[in-house]
Amino acid sequence: MTQTLHIIGGGMAGSEAAWQAANLGIDVVIHEMRPKVKTFAHRTGDLGEMVCSNSFRSDDDEQNAVGLLHWEMRAANGLIMTMADRHRLPAGGALAVDRDPFAQSVTRHLMDHPKITVQHDEITDLPTDGHWIIATGPLTSEGLGQAIARETGSDALAFFDAIAPIVYYDSIDMSKAWMQSRYDKGETEAERTAYLNCPMDRDQYEAFIDALLAADKIEFHEGETANYFDGCLPIEVMAERGRETLRHGPMKPVGLTNPHQPDIKAHAVVQLRRDNALGTLYNMVGFQTKMKYGAQAAVFRTIPGLENAQFARLGGIHRNTFLNSPTLLDEQMRLRSRPHIRFAGQITGVEGYVESAAMGLIAGRLAAAEIMGQPLPPVPQDSAMGALIHHITGGAEAKTFQPMNVNFGLFRPVEGLKGGRRGRVHRYKAYTDRAKAAWSDWLATQDMSCAS
Repeated sequence: MTQTLHIIGGGMAGSEAAWQAANLGIDVVIHEMRPKVKTFAHRTGDLGEMVCSNSFRSDDDEQNAVGLLHWEMRAANGLIMTMADRHRLPAGGALAVDRDPFAQSVTRHLMDHPKITVQHDEITDLPTDGHWIIATGPLTSEGLGQAIARETGSDALAFFDAIAPIVYYDSIDMSKAWMQSRYDKGETEAERTAYLNCPMDRDQYEAFIDALLAADKIEFHEGETANYFDGCLPIEVMAERGRETLRHGPMKPVGLTNPHQPDIKAHAVVQLRRDNALGTLYNMVGFQTKMKYGAQAAVFRTIPGLENAQFARLGGIHRNTFLNSPTLLDEQMRLRSRPHIRFAGQITGVEGYVESAAMGLIAGRLAAAEIMGQPLPPVPQDSAMGALIHHITGGAEAKTFQPMNVNFGLFRPVEGLKGGRRGRVHRYKAYTDRAKAAWSDWLATQDMSCAS
């Protein structure tokens, strides 16, 4: 028990944590309750299953903080990035993957690793000894969630996260829709035509907003509040904030030319992104929703090109649980009251697949080093990994703590560089250059420590 690392949860964070620790020579047991115990959002028992979107977002490691996280994870031999690259789909400058083969490959690599054992069991109490990482994500089971709440002395914080619908390609009217990435972004023709676009004129857009606002929505249970994460707002909530909100958000018409009507500028555009390698499934970008199923089908079929759309999956909404990490976790991601337990992934208060996997990577390495009796130096704050950890373990204001995507606002300024919009290209490049050097040095320290 004392030399084995136990990980609760086989999502992005738990899978990456297991991979990192096992490759450092530590025996690992992954405790994954699926498929015995199901969740609202998951469809399979695969490890690393993608639930909401199939995108890891921008892959630009010089001008984007998410792309920088990709780079750091690749440099650390990250399993999630390796499998994402292997099952990559055209998506302009983004990293999108064929979700089912991706999860199947993650599962196979973990199951085949000689240092990793997978047990399909539900853990409902906090362990009293050993080495543990809790990486149960936003859908932590009720029993374990209650145990965590009892230990921390407060109710778990929560917001609501929504899932976008997926449409069958052969049900889309391509005499109205067309393929194009915004601003033709991408190095290949497949990337430049990675998105399917459905245009709306002003009247169609206004009718869509009216239908959206009038549609039946899922009601909250007593005592629940709609405390949404701003990066994943349901479209009807965005519409309630103003009729033009969607047109300046996921439905913005910029950077696109309709080949069916090249001289007419669309008032708004709905984009769909390929969801599998076969190109038979497309997900509606930014269309998370809490509308009831019947209302979703009716409203979405008012979109030009989707009049006869058939849905492989309709949208949904679920409770998303996270810790008040600035008050509960130390700089090693350990629970202050029980330091033999670490937390990783979305439950720590990071948002997104990439950020979740990144925190799993760090937690796995920190736990392995502790088990080996070779504690690591702090993760450098100037790296993307370090910026995130610093934020969730003390940099954020505990009273207003909310889930956070990685962004350059979390990075320390680089001396001598101008602020503002005009200087951001040079500033972002300076951030990423500094981060890559800091991260590489930290990895080298661990490699030398393991060699000794």
